[in-house]
Amino acid sequence: MKKRKVPHTFVIVFFIIVIAAVLTWIIPPGKYVSEQVGDETVMTFHYLDELNEMSGPSTGSGTGSGTAEFHAEPQTWQVFSAFYKGFVKQSNIIVFILIIGGAFWIMNKSKAIDMGIMSFLKFTKRLECNKLMQKIGVNNIVIILIMLLFSLFGSVFGMSEETIAFALIIIPLAVSMGYDSIVGLCMVYVAAHIGFSGAMLNPFTIGIAQGIADIPLFTGIGYRAVCWVILTVVGIIFVLLYARKVKKNPQSSIMYEEDAYWRKSAEVKEEELERYTPRKAWWVFAFLAAVLIVFSVLYPMTTLKIGNNTTTLPLLPIGTAVFVLLSILTLRKTVHYFVLTLLFATVYFLVVGVLGYEWYIMEIASLFLVLGIASGLAVDKSASDIAKLFLEGMGDILSAAVIVGLAGGIVIILQDGGIIDTILYGLSKSMSNMGKIASAEIMYGIQTLINIVIPSGSAKAAITMPIMAPFSDLIGISRQSTVVAFQFGDGFTNMITPTSGVLMAALGVARIPWEKWVKFIWKFILVLIVLGALLLIPTVTMELAGF
Repeated sequence: MKKRKVPHTFVIVFFIIVIAAVLTWIIPPGKYVSEQVGDETVMTFHYLDELNEMSGPSTGSGTGSGTAEFHAEPQTWQVFSAFYKGFVKQSNIIVFILIIGGAFWIMNKSKAIDMGIMSFLKFTKRLECNKLMQKIGVNNIVIILIMLLFSLFGSVFGMSEETIAFALIIIPLAVSMGYDSIVGLCMVYVAAHIGFSGAMLNPFTIGIAQGIADIPLFTGIGYRAVCWVILTVVGIIFVLLYARKVKKNPQSSIMYEEDAYWRKSAEVKEEELERYTPRKAWWVFAFLAAVLIVFSVLYPMTTLKIGNNTTTLPLLPIGTAVFVLLSILTLRKTVHYFVLTLLFATVYFLVVGVLGYEWYIMEIASLFLVLGIASGLAVDKSASDIAKLFLEGMGDILSAAVIVGLAGGIVIILQDGGIIDTILYGLSKSMSNMGKIASAEIMYGIQTLINIVIPSGSAKAAITMPIMAPFSDLIGISRQSTVVAFQFGDGFTNMITPTSGVLMAALGVARIPWEKWVKFIWKFILVLIVLGALLLIPTVTMELAGF
């Protein structure tokens, strides 16, 4: 009997778009609009016919235009135009992916990553001589430390899109350690989104949700820190168990065949890596050092914003000094180590830029573009060679960019059909006449379901919190509990829904088909959802600080 083949990811996403279009014929369109009731502004839901009868502007924060005039229609041929609109909607992430792909391709051609991985593996083998390390497992320590770091990044400043770039670094390392691309992606993407779900200070979810709910910003951090620890530990255990299984039997990985790409790129023998330092590398170092010194003089102090707290430190001068010192040391050995120094400096200034200067993906993409150009020049490539390599890298990662645009079409169909708010309204009605715990869990369930079609935390907070926060007052649940329900509901399903541009981009650069990712991750997502439901109970039944 012929084995049934799973459809291509593009086909699966297109059929989801078609299903979304069918729903626009079944579910009546409607929208939440803000209305003034006495001294308060409340969110009220109206169907399309009611809205068209209303007159005068409104400042609704739903998915429509923000006025009482509301246009929506059942979707038909729009399933094809949604592809174009999805590209426009997700253009920032698509351009980010292409620039990152081109920049990393240039850096990879320098063989610096290969040299770094070989040096790292040699170091871990030396550590394995230690009896304590043998018992714990050096590779286990590497996985734990990397996941802790990225989970903390997700929890503190909402790292999400940034994981796309880091996946291109960690996945080759994971494969070289005897694991698969799934373990590599879990170390970065899953870890960051676990932290995102159990966020302590994430301004994009906690900050916005608490602001809308009229709660002092970042209060209740104590219990959220407990949640973050529990979720992170569970995530690390899950990845370690899977990693051990793959290590024992690499062919047990569902990505064994697809990972031939990563295994081939890791098959570089040490004797193939010639150690050299061209004169041009010293000129690249001198130019970058001069630029960093100028910026250090112009911005001697950087104010980091972490939650409500601010800390001012001389981060640019410190980073510049370390870069200069490491560059001189590495250039004396080989240009490969200098390119790795450029990579570490890029990561350092990325963190400083995000926390201190409110950088987003445009600035991050620009930073990595500089990394790619500098890497190419350092290994004595001409400008034309660098341009050709950049185009090769963009072509190599093009499928990842295309799937992001296609997945964006799902949300476009639901928005143009005007049914997102209707779905939310129908779900919110189910909370009436429920107990406190049941109501909190239903809020959590609603946020989880809504997140499947609106993976943006800030957008979902703007839509749902004006409805959920006043409702929690009526049923005697603290608004802080409502924020926690939003927080958990916003985070977990981001790791599985095809409407998430970041997920589809991360899977694209990792070369993991979405259907195989679902096969791997669904049980873990289910565990997280159940765990989130359990962690939500104390916010209703116990006296917690800030609740």
